[in-house]
Amino acid sequence: MNIYKNFLPKDVFKTLKDNMMGYYFPWYFNDFVNYQGEKHNSFQFTFTFIRKGEEVCWGEWIDIMRPVLKHIKHKKINRVKANLLTRTDKIIEHGMHTDQKKGTTGILYLDNSNGYTKFENGKKVESEENKYVEFDSSLKHTGSTCTDKMRRVVINFNYS
Repeated sequence: MNIYKNFLPKDVFKTLKDNMMGYYFPWYFNDFVNYQGEKHNSFQFTFTFIRKGEEVCWGEWIDIMRPVLKHIKHKKINRVKANLLTRTDKIIEHGMHTDQKKGTTGILYLDNSNGYTKFENGKKVESEENKYVEFDSSLKHTGSTCTDKMRRVVINFNYS
């Protein structure tokens, strides 16, 4: 596992954050976080940039992602998906999972909050803006909500 603070150059990160945290970013509601039928009442908002190796968004939205991808060492990007979790009264973890069978998973944190990513071995990576954690995709992990901000936003990258 590698953790990089101040991962993106300031100008690239500012453009990304300003757009994704702005009023006009097109978040889509999902009835669940990890899988349908989750035990607790969970939901999230998502936006997919790349699915199955293909760009699935257009215009200004993919344009803000292209400079980010230049900083990720990859052969092939399989998926890039942003997740927005709203504040909850207490921290909720959403269940251990893997994002893909083989390859590398990366998580870029867009904001500071008391939410985190927790790994099966117990290690926690706190949400801190412009931090990037990169790990083997077979490593089970879970995200959490936050209680100290209105939302917690991450971008999830799956690649080889």
